Amino acid sequence: MAGTATLRAAVRHSAGRTLALAAATTASTGAALLLPAALGHALDLLLAARHDAGRWVLLCAALITACAVLDAAGDLLTATTTSRTTAWLRRDALDHALAAGPRTTARIPAGDLVTRLVGNAAHAGAAPASLAGTLPAVAGPLGGIVALGLIDYRLALVFLAGAPLLALLLRAFARASADTLTGYQRDQGELAGRLMEAAGGVRTIAAAGTAARERDRILEPLAGLSRHGHRMWRVQGRSTAQAGVLVPLLQIAVLAVAGLRLAQEALSVGDVLAAARYAALATGVGALVGRVNTLVHSRTAAARIAEVRSLEPLAYGTRRCRRDGDGTLRLRGVSVERGGRRVLQDIDLDVPGGTTTAVVGRSGTGKSLLAAVAGRLTDPTTGDVTLDGIPLRELAHDELRRAVGYAFERPALLGETIGDTIALGAYAPPPGKVVAAARAACADDFVRRLPAGYATRCDRAPLSGGEAQRLGLARAFAHAGRVLVLDDATSSLDSVTERRVGAALLDGTVAAPTRLVIAHRSATAARADRVAWLDDGRVRAVGTHEELWQREREYRAVFGG
Repeated sequence: MAGTATLRAAVRHSAGRTLALAAATTASTGAALLLPAALGHALDLLLAARHDAGRWVLLCAALITACAVLDAAGDLLTATTTSRTTAWLRRDALDHALAAGPRTTARIPAGDLVTRLVGNAAHAGAAPASLAGTLPAVAGPLGGIVALGLIDYRLALVFLAGAPLLALLLRAFARASADTLTGYQRDQGELAGRLMEAAGGVRTIAAAGTAARERDRILEPLAGLSRHGHRMWRVQGRSTAQAGVLVPLLQIAVLAVAGLRLAQEALSVGDVLAAARYAALATGVGALVGRVNTLVHSRTAAARIAEVRSLEPLAYGTRRCRRDGDGTLRLRGVSVERGGRRVLQDIDLDVPGGTTTAVVGRSGTGKSLLAAVAGRLTDPTTGDVTLDGIPLRELAHDELRRAVGYAFERPALLGETIGDTIALGAYAPPPGKVVAAARAACADDFVRRLPAGYATRCDRAPLSGGEAQRLGLARAFAHAGRVLVLDDATSSLDSVTERRVGAALLDGTVAAPTRLVIAHRSATAARADRVAWLDDGRVRAVGTHEELWQREREYRAVFGG
């Protein structure tokens, strides 16, 4: 049902072009239905040497021209409607994916998401054009049968005797194709997801010497893909072969009866010509099979697009931050579930305004999830987070993104140039602030050594992991509002650079007064005003690094002490 709703939305989006296409194809079908009768009558007039035969010949020429022009217009409208609908589906699904935030890839793997936005959207985008041509595709055969009945009812009866077989053929084809395509597209998404995982970890694979094993893991869905693909070809080949036998038999049967009626002088030569053309129109099962095949592809693809469109976006309020707020962040009763498991449990944590709080804990305790909740990259399952007493849910989107800045362990370098990637955010800071932020993040020196400095294109700037992290920090510093969340954002920096970045955070160079830092190094935790020790999804203790280090042996074990 979700796939059907997505197709309806796509048709509504392309309603104007779809109606124009339907009009063009219907008119073309109408001209095609008139043409055999006109040709037959013109032939009879020519054989009888009638003086008005010329007018009928001209009518036949006009109908042939009209069919050609309308078919060309239909082809153009089909191409433009499909491309525009595909573009809209991709844009709409991408909007939903981005609006849902990190929850998107938690539900749909990145590779599978790309497959849906690229391949599946293209198949679903063909639906409006295919639907527009469905009525003419049905009208052609039905009109052919009616025309056969008008020439001689016996011709229509002969054809109708075999029509149920055509209907059964179409039904079996549609059912088998739908089942096969669903499995094919699922395995295709699985393969793409594994490929993207491997592409992201190519250095690890090379270092471990497991390329052959990884290749086998990536290609594991290929067996299912091949099985579904072969079945799809068998279904299509069987349907084509059955239609290839049935259609000529029906045409031969109609022509045989028409020949008998001609011998009995009940039909003219022109009537036989018209009957032959109408029999060909009536057996237009090939066009119907093509339509059904396209619609089946579209519906199964639309069901996968619908899963992306069903992602719930983060809803924002309309409130503004308090002008007298100092950036105090509070988490109360915060719990978060992922994959049926409660990762964070009943978190109560205060991050006082103007202070730095480090969050430490073993791997897998939920530190990054806590960082995501603190700035509302995701919502908690239960509980609430407030900034200066205002729930984050109630803040307007731009207000929240101006107030809370982020830097990550693996920042995405978006934008055309290095300057663009630092300036990327809810607002564009002036160039002077971009440079100041890069200087605070210890990135200014290596950026200036690039061929075009800040104007160097990102794809032409080979960067180490530490340099990429410094650019991510610079971007966060350039947009620092009231709260700055650093999610392991200094892990690739050397000790000297990390100290310099830490000093910039403390001496007021970076504007954000409140900092929440996910820390893996004891030196980072030591520079913080307070430390929140996270253990098994709960805050086990809060205090200074020195206090926790002295009294908690398990705390020291977090850092290998």
